[in-house]
Amino acid sequence: MSELSTIPTVLTIVGANRDAYAEAVSRVERLLSISHSALGPTACDFMLPAEASIQAKARVMGFPGEGTSLSDLAVDFAFQPAENRKKRLLIADMDSTIINVECLDELADFAGVKAQVSEITERAMRGELAFEGALRERVGMLKGLSVDALQSCYDQRVQLNPGARTLVTTMAKHGARCALVSGGFTFFTSRVAEAAGFHLNRANTLIERDGALTGEVGDPILGKEAKLAALREETAALGLTPADALAVGDGANDLAMIEAAGLGVAYRAKPIVAAQADAKVDHTDLTTLLYFQGYRAEEFVS
Repeated sequence: MSELSTIPTVLTIVGANRDAYAEAVSRVERLLSISHSALGPTACDFMLPAEASIQAKARVMGFPGEGTSLSDLAVDFAFQPAENRKKRLLIADMDSTIINVECLDELADFAGVKAQVSEITERAMRGELAFEGALRERVGMLKGLSVDALQSCYDQRVQLNPGARTLVTTMAKHGARCALVSGGFTFFTSRVAEAAGFHLNRANTLIERDGALTGEVGDPILGKEAKLAALREETAALGLTPADALAVGDGANDLAMIEAAGLGVAYRAKPIVAAQADAKVDHTDLTTLLYFQGYRAEEFVS
């Protein structure tokens, strides 16, 4: 993201409920002596002049010796340049971001090894394990699982997270390219992409033989660097730069694309991701990413 001190900045606040939102707005108005512009019932912008943006951020964030904080309220917020807010590319992680579960963990449940697989998944998402090795190890535990379990897993366990389809369809309607890029598997990304309205999807391939999984995954493995490459390739194809992209994810595998994007968002993320992202979404749903871009509620497409 560009240095906030050189251009006007916008602070966007989105509340999980009306009381938290009202309190957050009241605090910021008292603290900065500026008024807000409503984006929706519990969402608004505060426009900050360039010369005041750094000090304003410090006061709102509750840095030592400065103002107060919004951390005790059920609100999500973002500081970002007022220019180029509406992004032309959305690049999103799938598991635990666009959908409610980690598909590999749920497949492992069908294979009777969920506890072992989930432990490895958690460590990989925290950045404690190399993604490629962790993926191969977990997929290896699925050897012999009937391919019919994949459809059962999708039907029984996978749901779009709140706001996912509205996020994708709204951005698409306004001309953005929407890409689902996952360290998971094409069986799931193809179905989730269609359900949510993505233009394209990229993921790994589970190898099967005689109606069962072999315990192997196709090469090359799509991981952290491949997600970053997808962002760069898609922006280049559109004649854009990474500054024109919004990236969202929750695990260490998503860090590179989140850091490279013009707006990188950590959604219900692991600490290592939340610490590096431009903004976090911990309390509200995925439509908050639309508010962060300056969309108004009446522009949303369901």
